[in-house]
Amino acid sequence: MAKNENLHKAKDAKKDEFYTQYEDIQNELNHYEQHFRGKTVLCNCDDPFESNFCKFFLRNFNYLGLKRLICTSYGTSPVVGQQLSLFDDENEPVARGHGYVMDIREVPMANGRGVSDEDIDALLKSKKRGVKKLKGDGDFRSEECIEYLKQADIVVTNPPFSLFREYVAQLVAYQKDFLIIGNVNAITYKEIFPLIKDNKLWLGASIHSGDRKFYVPDDYPLRAAGCGVDKDGRKYIRVKGVRWFTNLDYAIRHEKLVLYKKYYGNEDEYPRYANYDAINVNRERAAARRGKLLYRYLYDRIVIRRKVQTTV
Repeated sequence: MAKNENLHKAKDAKKDEFYTQYEDIQNELNHYEQHFRGKTVLCNCDDPFESNFCKFFLRNFNYLGLKRLICTSYGTSPVVGQQLSLFDDENEPVARGHGYVMDIREVPMANGRGVSDEDIDALLKSKKRGVKKLKGDGDFRSEECIEYLKQADIVVTNPPFSLFREYVAQLVAYQKDFLIIGNVNAITYKEIFPLIKDNKLWLGASIHSGDRKFYVPDDYPLRAAGCGVDKDGRKYIRVKGVRWFTNLDYAIRHEKLVLYKKYYGNEDEYPRYANYDAINVNRERAAARRGKLLYRYLYDRIVIRRKVQTTV
């Protein structure tokens, strides 16, 4: 398995191009269907040429009853156009270093039953409804992309891990619903932990432990065990501690968690931290039976399993 040094190396080199697997998106979005009907979804760290977030929402646009889907890409995406050339016009080549946007309000279905890959390909190549150049580079912090953010109801994406604090701060500032991927270490950030404490952010439903597989650019070094190249020739790495972060409610959060022990009367077993009003819980039998609920219980009560830090 890859160690967390992958994250540190990526941060140091600003290599944040980790591309999420379709099945990881599907497994998480299954818990939130009720939130999307009639809504505008923004994927503002997603290359329309490559992103599985883009593909997922295109394929499920009609099923979810979306009002609008917007996907914007950062201009320095190293894989833009490698897998799919979306422009039939040779005079409109895909340009590296330039941001792109896909902004659609309908996804036609040729067979009338479901959205196929052929439907998606035809839609994206359409000059009227397909992918268009942005004026700028597509950075989520740019004024151009912030205007798209203002028009969105829900933001769903895998933002750059090295900019996670800044990304979440922007979502909070514009009061957006969101479902995003990050590293579990983010719960210790001084900008993130207060949101968890105040019940304004919590972990998602589908990922609880282990590592996740992410596709990476062709020039990304594969130096850890568990990394490799798939049957289609795409490089991937495995990253530990990946979690979904959201402020969208889901049913499992409200199921009762059955615990086997009480804190009061056993205080000596759970030492308090000197730098934060919290206790340490090293193990929980409930975790094995009800792992999906563990974080919800712990965070809402400011009871955490690891040392709380105010990371700079």
